[in-house]
Amino acid sequence: MATERLVVVGGDAAGMSAASQARRLKGPRELEIVAFERGRFTSYSACGIPYWVGGLVPRAEDLVARTPEEHRARGIDLRTRTEVVELDLPGSRVRARDLDSGSESWTHYDKLVLATGARPVRPRLPGIGAHGVHGIQTLDDGRRLMDTLERTPGRRAVVVGAGYIGVEMAEALVLRGYEVTVLHRGEQPMATLDPDMGGLVHTAMNRMGIRTVAGAEVTGVLADDEGRARAVATAAGEEYPADVVVLGIGVEPRTALARAAGLPLGPSGGILTDLSMRVRGRADVWAGGDCVEVLDLVAGRTRHVPLGTHANKHGQVIGSGVGGGYATFPGVVGTAVSKVCDLEIARTGLRERDALEAGLRFVTATITSTNTAGYYPGAAEMTVKMLAERRTGRLLGVQIVGGAGSAKRVDVAAVALTAGMTVEQIVALDLGYAPPFSPVWDPVLVAARKAVSAVRAAGV
Repeated sequence: MATERLVVVGGDAAGMSAASQARRLKGPRELEIVAFERGRFTSYSACGIPYWVGGLVPRAEDLVARTPEEHRARGIDLRTRTEVVELDLPGSRVRARDLDSGSESWTHYDKLVLATGARPVRPRLPGIGAHGVHGIQTLDDGRRLMDTLERTPGRRAVVVGAGYIGVEMAEALVLRGYEVTVLHRGEQPMATLDPDMGGLVHTAMNRMGIRTVAGAEVTGVLADDEGRARAVATAAGEEYPADVVVLGIGVEPRTALARAAGLPLGPSGGILTDLSMRVRGRADVWAGGDCVEVLDLVAGRTRHVPLGTHANKHGQVIGSGVGGGYATFPGVVGTAVSKVCDLEIARTGLRERDALEAGLRFVTATITSTNTAGYYPGAAEMTVKMLAERRTGRLLGVQIVGGAGSAKRVDVAAVALTAGMTVEQIVALDLGYAPPFSPVWDPVLVAARKAVSAVRAAGV
């Protein structure tokens, strides 16, 4: 039997999960595996970077699940600091460049996995390339930011954007002793929430000493005579002093290679695949992780949802397919959690504007309760917002903001969304109760009860 060659482009969650799963299913005599990674690190937790920057995680190495040496010991030819710069799909080969020597070579494949990830959104603005301006997506990005923080004597930071990355990096910089200003274009921080829920996050950030400026349109970064960032300018004519600037605007799929090769891309620019993560129209190419679009099970359309949980699942599905098995990734409901200081933030399903864009008629219900029995020591406030389809009562989305123990309650809603449950069915769920964990009526159930009343009041 001739040995097949699998080439993997990208050495983080999706790529190395795929390679590892394929290796478990097929030995070196059946399948040769070559993986290219442009950075120095592999199989790491990008989600942990803010906690490393903030000092809660001591070392970058603590975020690495499996080193390049460990992958090589398992029979994977992993080439770090090597970037794939061209895909030749008709010729079944890739062209890779050694980033240290500059030399290039072609590598043939029988099967190809694209796991090129995402990149921080970096707007084309004057001064955006100044020293001290950082986008955060990879561990190498985090290392460069840490080097700047250690070399820069000033203690003023400006974070541009107030999504998950922006909010988490703002907290990390406060923990490092920086005076932090967050500039964002929206009405409230955390645009992944509806504005009324984002307002709770705004209050918590202010309480932590983070200055937030809403409706701020950044027009450029001002640099000193040595080319280092000194301030961020906005359309309102304001200048916000900065010794370091962090871009937390979000990320976009890194799909230049796929686009140049003519592979199908979705509305967000992510690669389109079938349920087995095989690229549409290609029998020998798979894709997974932050470079793909996935099916939103609630809205019924594809979208870009860059999360490590999905990337690892994609890799397992891909590795099974490459290794001769079969597995599928059916889609997502859009579940995400985060925190700022002691405030936990969670969402799943659709926001109000998502539901409107999907053409759905809906009702909302918002309640405020406590995360434990109100009399239990340490009880903290918790707000739950629920969206339900007006005619059927089908759950459409849930947002939660509150104290310790609030965020992971969103998992109940994620299961309900996946199962297509109605808010009336959610009210009847047999959830766990004891005073240290919940009031007699869990806040999710209270919100569901209120949503049932809203559905009934709205009629058809």
